[in-house]
Amino acid sequence: MKQSLQLQAWIVEQLKLHENIKVDQPVSLTVLNGDAGSRQYFRVNTRPSLLAVSAPVDSGQSEDACYFAKLSDVLRKEGVPTPQIIACDNAQNFLLIEDFGDESFLSMLDTDSADLLYSEASMVLLRMQQIQPETLISAGIDLPPYSQELLRDELEIFTEWFVEVMLGKVLSNSERKLLDDAFSFLESQAQAQPQVLVHRDYHSRNIIYREGEAPGVIDFQDAVWGPITYDLVSLLRDCYVEWPAAQVQRWLRSYGNLAIELGLMDAIDEDKWQRWFDTMGLQRHIKVLGVFARLALRDNKSAYLKDLALTWRYVISIAKKYPQMQPFVIWCESDLLPLVEQQSWYRPASSNVMSCGAGETA
Repeated sequence: MKQSLQLQAWIVEQLKLHENIKVDQPVSLTVLNGDAGSRQYFRVNTRPSLLAVSAPVDSGQSEDACYFAKLSDVLRKEGVPTPQIIACDNAQNFLLIEDFGDESFLSMLDTDSADLLYSEASMVLLRMQQIQPETLISAGIDLPPYSQELLRDELEIFTEWFVEVMLGKVLSNSERKLLDDAFSFLESQAQAQPQVLVHRDYHSRNIIYREGEAPGVIDFQDAVWGPITYDLVSLLRDCYVEWPAAQVQRWLRSYGNLAIELGLMDAIDEDKWQRWFDTMGLQRHIKVLGVFARLALRDNKSAYLKDLALTWRYVISIAKKYPQMQPFVIWCESDLLPLVEQQSWYRPASSNVMSCGAGETA
């Protein structure tokens, strides 16, 4: 309550500096559903509508308010539609930003709209991946690399929160060695790829549909320099919506061809491009199993439980394609699956897959 009152008072002061923004007195804030982090979002009763963002100063969030503002400005100048920043305050971790509205891609996706929406999202992603490190550095932004250490830290969230805490499994030394071997393979595949600007959460909930305009991009504060397929697999193998494998393949091939034409990577054979995409998705989805478990069990965000079943299916089905992951698959099916099947969120594979044209399900 105190934080929101401080935010409201700060907004009043900021609006005095922007005569073009109208507001009905008194200034009021409407709470919006937040993301997986500790940030809080509010819609402000201004014309045009604005969003206020508040993150606890001691929240451990990797970004500060004005860092987010600088990054947003650079992305927007480079053709990536991010919110315009009206004001930022590092001391209190407050932001006042443009309101892109509530129509996420997830709310708009269906079998008729998918091709067009994914094409638009891919064009925005290609623009983002063309941004050079020097462009950001000149603006005072030095993004960290998606290092082997960071990749491993993310994978260990699975070990701790999904395996040990959610499933209650105590790992033996041989099991930890098995996981280390699987994780090392995935890390090596990620680091072998061309490195570009990575949003790190480029999926249907973080892309905003804007009729007649390019889709808006939000939640990019954790951006890094990393593998070219990371954001693409986040988009095409979304944890919130599943598409037929043949459809994903078509989107994947089209994106790869465009990336080569734009000089983002050298021409490579289709099998290698597929392997990069698959193994990057495995790293992400293994991590997400741990993240969703942590959000539910530690942060009381139980809504994420319903998305675990699809994420689990992604991990098992894709890992089966690669010999290096076979010990991991066997272990998951023999040791973890009986525990997974006891969870309230578990759902076996079904035919409830969105379709956009003919194709087998993923």
